[in-house]
Amino acid sequence: MAEALKMIEETPYNWRQDFPILSKTMNDKPLVYLDSASSAQKPMAVIQKMTAIMNDSYSNIHRGLYNFSQVLTEEYEGVRCKIRNFLNIPDSYSVIFTRNTTESINLVADSWGNEFLIDGDEIILSDLEHHANIVPWQLLNKNNNIKLKIIPINEQSSLDLEVYASLITERTRLIAITHVSNSIGIVNNINQIIRLARKINSKIKVLIDGSQAVVHKSVDLSKIDADFYVFTGHKLYGPTGTGVLIAKTEILNDMPPYQGGGDMIETVSFEQSTFKPPPHKFEAGTPAILEVLGLGAAVDYLVDIGMEAVEKHEKNLLSYAMKELQDIDGLTIYGDMLDKAPIISFTAEWGHISDIAMILDQCGVAVRTGHHCCMPLMKKLGIEGTVRASFGLYNNYEDIDVFVDSLQKTKRLLS
Repeated sequence: MAEALKMIEETPYNWRQDFPILSKTMNDKPLVYLDSASSAQKPMAVIQKMTAIMNDSYSNIHRGLYNFSQVLTEEYEGVRCKIRNFLNIPDSYSVIFTRNTTESINLVADSWGNEFLIDGDEIILSDLEHHANIVPWQLLNKNNNIKLKIIPINEQSSLDLEVYASLITERTRLIAITHVSNSIGIVNNINQIIRLARKINSKIKVLIDGSQAVVHKSVDLSKIDADFYVFTGHKLYGPTGTGVLIAKTEILNDMPPYQGGGDMIETVSFEQSTFKPPPHKFEAGTPAILEVLGLGAAVDYLVDIGMEAVEKHEKNLLSYAMKELQDIDGLTIYGDMLDKAPIISFTAEWGHISDIAMILDQCGVAVRTGHHCCMPLMKKLGIEGTVRASFGLYNNYEDIDVFVDSLQKTKRLLS
């Protein structure tokens, strides 16, 4: 079956060979890495880029007049242009580098939220949100009497858009919602969600968590009228310590700095300070130079492949995996549909999720267990957590075969 599907797919390149770690073993078994939704492995292009800088041309950026600093500054700022082209946004000045998605959302909550929200204003979230898109708004609510409203999921685990429309009022100021669920892979209809909001209240701002979207599909922000779009670099085959906030320039101009320090100022005196325009206004201190350049290398790598090819490959893997898992009795798969991200979250009536994961580990299969930073969703589903297998562009049909065979073995051991 796997061979037939591989022939149909006609993948033009063996991307797996670009990832050195995938030639390693785990517990003396060939590594089958199915935890990309947590953090993706890194291609050689990223590893070589970061190593080359440390070996050959490292320096601090932005203020040095010597060659190494000037060249590295230009390359660092060029990563904004790469992201602009990758996501089709109007200009690179709206690209702000952060440490991760979490910091990007906290930046918006602290800067925009504290500046523009007042007592009685409302923010709409959803049952599908990662904690990173819940907790910052709760912290904001402690300082301001902000009301949080939640879009529920329906029986198919998709958002109930009829209820959503009823939640929007004249006091609604922000919709903060995930593009793709990190826990069960549901893809939200972002454009419909935004249209509904703006139809009822044209002044509503929209924040989209794109952490699980930009890595699996082609995202064109010129067709998504979001005010804020955030994602994290380490899921996008880049290094940890990198995140991106993209926001409309006019909004950034009105937002105060998130942190204060060097590199984001025009002038400083003991009486007052003045600040650079965006994006540097929001990037205090020495940045993660190597990591951002590594993120740029990851974007280059994906652009060379083409996100359409990535999406096609991962959809084929998901379809194959879902079909093969049907042969294992006693599984409950959450978000059980094919039109979703390549994420399979499940429980089994014959074993606890932790026991399942530990046995899979002994078979060389790396999966994630727990609530996946989505405790409200788990509570809504009536479970403590799931086993989550998530695919990346480097996975193949043989990985799925090993995963399914290992799961069958796990069932025999636990039943």
